[in-house]
Amino acid sequence: MNLADVTRMYDFTGQTFVVTGGTGILCSAMAQSLVGCGANVAILARSEEKGAATLAKMDGSGRAIIVPGDVLQADTLHAAKDRIISEFGKIDGLINGAGGNNPNATTRPDLSFFDMPEDAMRYVFDLNFLGSLLPTQIFAKPMVEQGEGVILNVSSMSAIRPLTRVIGYSAAKAAINSFTQWLSVHLAKEYSPRLRVNAVAPGFFITEQNRSLLTNPAEGTLTARGESIIAHTPMGRFGNPEDLLGAVLWLLSPASAFVTGIVVPVDGGFSAFGGV
Repeated sequence: MNLADVTRMYDFTGQTFVVTGGTGILCSAMAQSLVGCGANVAILARSEEKGAATLAKMDGSGRAIIVPGDVLQADTLHAAKDRIISEFGKIDGLINGAGGNNPNATTRPDLSFFDMPEDAMRYVFDLNFLGSLLPTQIFAKPMVEQGEGVILNVSSMSAIRPLTRVIGYSAAKAAINSFTQWLSVHLAKEYSPRLRVNAVAPGFFITEQNRSLLTNPAEGTLTARGESIIAHTPMGRFGNPEDLLGAVLWLLSPASAFVTGIVVPVDGGFSAFGGV
């Protein structure tokens, strides 16, 4: 199913979504799908150049804008919220897509677990966990005030099945799963049952961050780790960004109105396969 097929199934006309990490491969596809469904989309970006390139890809009946913001700088997030409210009048949803890893938070032949630097671990936890918590505190406030809204966190398969070597990222994304469940209960019970919080856990998708880890671009082949991943993915391939969109749009739409607090794997069967 391609992007056009997916977006035809949903209508978000008149709704406004904030997307962090929206200049990356996966979250830019999410933003593009929302624009294709008629939504207003505010993409937070630290880089003006990346923001412009992402905006150029948007096509649909909705409207997208780039808003300067850093998920770890609350003052920039408050300014972004004010700009978005001024532009679109409200906020109906938030995708917490900002995240990433640090090579020094991953064990390797020249870096053992016992020598892993504290600052690298802090970087990964801050970017992935605080980088979702802070935007939620700020962008969910208008949703609480209007009594409804939806938050979608981006977890990872490594939160469910911790990957060898990738200690920092796996643990940080496991925190996202816990945060998703906790926040879903807190918002529904303390504020409104029409405030929903869910997450998607992508399996293995080729992104700029993992391309060199999983592939040998010059030879057009897979690395040993890439081959191992494919061998443990029953569908026998890496995911395409479009593979995420059905789950994403469903979780953001009224079609999932009675769904909150779940983490949906989109992984080609990786999490179901025991290896034998």
